[in-house]
Amino acid sequence: MSENNHISINKEVLVKVEGLSKKFCKDLKTSLWYGVKDLVSGVFGSSEERELRPKEFWAVKDINFELRRGECLGLIGHNGAGKSTLLKILNGLINPDAGKVTIKGRVGALIELGAGFNPILSGRENIYNNGAILGFTRKEIDAKLNEIIEFAELEEFIDMPIQHYSSGMKVRLGFAVAAQMEPDVLIIDEVLAVGDLGFILKCFKTIDTILPHTAVIFVSHSMPMVSRICSQIILMEQGCSQFNGDDVGKAIDLYYKRFTNNESNIVFDDGSLILDKVDIINVKNDNSLIQVNWGDDLCIDLLFTNNTLTELPAFSLTIFDKEQRPVALLTPNTLESEIQFNENNIQFRVIHKKLQLSKGVYSINVSVNNMKSKEPYLRINSILDFQIINDLETWPPFLLEANYSKK
Repeated sequence: MSENNHISINKEVLVKVEGLSKKFCKDLKTSLWYGVKDLVSGVFGSSEERELRPKEFWAVKDINFELRRGECLGLIGHNGAGKSTLLKILNGLINPDAGKVTIKGRVGALIELGAGFNPILSGRENIYNNGAILGFTRKEIDAKLNEIIEFAELEEFIDMPIQHYSSGMKVRLGFAVAAQMEPDVLIIDEVLAVGDLGFILKCFKTIDTILPHTAVIFVSHSMPMVSRICSQIILMEQGCSQFNGDDVGKAIDLYYKRFTNNESNIVFDDGSLILDKVDIINVKNDNSLIQVNWGDDLCIDLLFTNNTLTELPAFSLTIFDKEQRPVALLTPNTLESEIQFNENNIQFRVIHKKLQLSKGVYSINVSVNNMKSKEPYLRINSILDFQIINDLETWPPFLLEANYSKK
């Protein structure tokens, strides 16, 4: 056991969650009726946990974890997975239907954009309000006030009502209050995605500074952010924990797999040819998601049925990331390319040596055009998805191999 792990184990548990569950109802009238029935049953002493009734669903179901001072827990999962509901329970905004939450010390939270701010009060007045909610005296807030305003970069606007702030200004002020007050537990939702890159980097530097004295719960859809600061991770899906542990990389790989979509999306088709088969060869296929190791060759086999073409067309393969941003184009073929072309079919293999895309999930779009006039024949989005496997989580779309040596 390393010295760092030994130190971490000896630190006190600041957040303990045991069997936490919360159910909601999809229909307001039904929800109100269930509420009345629950009040009546509560009066008569019935407190047993119920099964789901019609139109109810588990927003959070049986979540368990411990978080110590100096640790950062990443909560990941797609929209509707239950992350925000769990955070609201932890912050005391809603009560669970089952389970127990134990939190020691002061809690700072950035759960929703502008949450906790009074829109008609100024930024300065809201600093004092939020500080008081966290349990700080006016004297303690006075001592931190200038640092908060300076960190938020709002010197000129601090006496303006919050309702006139932009979303980025609200994020800066919210983070400045939550972080500069140095709470025992800091909860950060997806709000950092609103800020500009310079401010986000400043936030992470601050988190690095306060983390040894704080327990952080961090929610984000940005896996590089999660990988950057989290020491343990929970992957949520439909309210349940799909992964809970300290192998952050494994949880991120599982998260990426949820993006797999095998349905073709034909954007344009004039009937000249049909895509019959596409496959990446010599790779693992884990649960229908093709996995390519970083640095391996990318080998794609394609087979088209030729209906009307008498001349070899140009094929363009574009690689998109999971957020559907184009990150690379494979050079199109030429008339000299070794492609099997006849009146019945078109068949070929595309090879890109030593693929150096960074870790993540990618999709490939194909466009087929006339070689000379560029007239379009066929365009299909997401003809296949694949995952790059690598230990290193990075921000940029490429992880380029480099050698280091003496001059």
